[in-house]
Formats: sequence, structure tokens, C-alpha cells
Amino acid sequence: MKTALVTSIGSVAGDIVIKSLKQHNYRVVGCDIYPKEWVVDANNVDAFYRAPLSVNTQSFLSFIKEICLNERINYILPLTDIDVDFFNNNRDWFIENGICLCISPQNSLDIIRNKKKLADYIDINCPDINTIPTRMLSSVLEDIPWKFPLVCKPYDGRSSQGLRFIYTNEEWEQFKQTADQKKYIVQPYIEGECVMVEIVRQSEPHNVVAITRLGSLLRTSNNCGLTVYIYQDKLLEEACKKMADVLGVIGCVNFEFLRCKDGTYYLVECNPRFSAGCEFSCMAGYDCVGNHMRAFNHLSIDDFEFKHNMYMARKYEEYITKIEED
Repeated sequence: MKTALVTSIGSVAGDIVIKSLKQHNYRVVGCDIYPKEWVVDANNVDAFYRAPLSVNTQSFLSFIKEICLNERINYILPLTDIDVDFFNNNRDWFIENGICLCISPQNSLDIIRNKKKLADYIDINCPDINTIPTRMLSSVLEDIPWKFPLVCKPYDGRSSQGLRFIYTNEEWEQFKQTADQKKYIVQPYIEGECVMVEIVRQSEPHNVVAITRLGSLLRTSNNCGLTVYIYQDKLLEEACKKMADVLGVIGCVNFEFLRCKDGTYYLVECNPRFSAGCEFSCMAGYDCVGNHMRAFNHLSIDDFEFKHNMYMARKYEEYITKIEED
């Protein structure tokens, strides 16, 4: 039996990833920065470890190495952008020890995880995709090319962290004084609905699957969809398949768009991991996690046959994770 390590299992995608891996007969080891009794899925893995923060690179690397050796890990599936960044920048030891990092290639991630690079790259290589005009803050300090409001965010941001909307000259002047000019990008505000396209891709044998959902019916403040609508847009999906090929992604990733009232789609970003709404795509009839693993095992991934438009919603549930007896 092969063993998979899943990091940050308290993430929204943790439940479907753990369930699916077990259904495919993987032994699952999980870790998270919080204690076991705080994380429901810590009780659903075969072994759980409390992790240091992955931004503390050396301590996190030592921690992961110890787990890999003790648990004989074969695969690693990071569930957050910051974990993906860590493994992308620390590949050598895992390659040397025959451990498969189930993330896209480094040249793909180096583009995807920089929103300015991604916009520029897609503008050149994917003419069927509309990007949001994107400039580095340092290049527009004296001359803003768009009207207010403006959207400002770190080029490598995640989960809306650091996101700012600027509505006036006064706010702009204050923002320029406090923001990291080398870190922030600036964009015009585009009003639209949040649309996600789930992608599963393998290079050989070549195949790309795309599943579309409207994710803005009900969602949290950091854009986690609570109520979504699964539908088909063949033109968008074909464009996304080509974009996945151009970027060279492997396995399951997620493209986020804004859909304007006139039906135009604008690319917001690519999430290089399982999306928070991955389980919706699984419920629509495609095993994203199982096929993600097939892609990294060089096995043919399944095709997807769209059948019905569907509304889907998630609910919160409560669990007792620990009882302390008197």
C-alpha cells in the first residue's frame, strides 16, 4: 500500500482529498499547524502530525523529512498555496529520495504564483483568454492608467490576503506610502461573477479535463463557494484546456475568472492545487483526486462527460474531537 502525506488538512479541500485517497487504497498521513482536537479530519487520517509554519522553511523542511522517513511517504499533496510554494522551492531532497511531489513543474509554478508574470504570459501565449490589465505598483505611482476603484494585491497573494480596493485619491496616496512597491500589483476594478474552471491535466498520454462552476451565488469573504452552479461553457473550457497546455500544469489546478454581464470572461488567477470547491466537481461526476494521482502515476486519466446543470451547496457540521474526563 502506497502512503500519501497531505499537508494543511484543515483546508476546505482536506475532506475530499482524504476520502478519495482512502477510496483508492492509499494510506494517508496528514499534518496541520493546529492541534489534532482542533481539526476534524485529523481523526480521519491514518497518522496525524502537528506542523510548524511552512514559512519557517528550515524547521518545516526538517519536520517534513522526518515524517517522510518515519512513515515511508511515497506522495506529497500540499493543499495551500504557501505549501505549494515551499515544495516548489525545495524539490531536491524529495526527488533524491524517490518521493513524488504531486504539484506542477517548477517552471509552471514560477509563472502561476506571480500574478503579473501570469497575466503577461497569457497575453502573449493564449489569445483566446482575456486577462485583467496588471501593473506593478512601482510603475504607476505617478500616473494611474485607470479610473477608480483600483484593485491592489500582492503578486503572490492567496485567499484575498492583502487585497485592497482603492476608491479615492486620498486612499491612493495613503496606500502608496504604506504598501510594498515591489510586492503589490495594481489592476482596474472589473465587476463580474466569480467563475471557476477545475482542470485535471496530464502530458503523456495527453488529456485535459475542464469542469465549470459559478461560485459566487453564496461565498465567504475569502471567496470560498458555499452555493455554486455547475454548468458547461464549451468555448471557455476549450480555452482553459489550451491555457493548461501552455502553462504545462500537471494534475488538478483551478482557473478563476470574472464573468461580466455581457458574458466576457477575465482571468483572475490560477490556483495550483485542489480548489476549495473541488468536491463540487467530484459530485458533478469527475474524480478529481483519483485522476490527479493517476496523472502523477503516468496512468491515463478519465474523460469527463457533462450531463446536467446542477446547483450544489455545502453546510457546516459539528463534531466532538476530544473528551477530557474529570
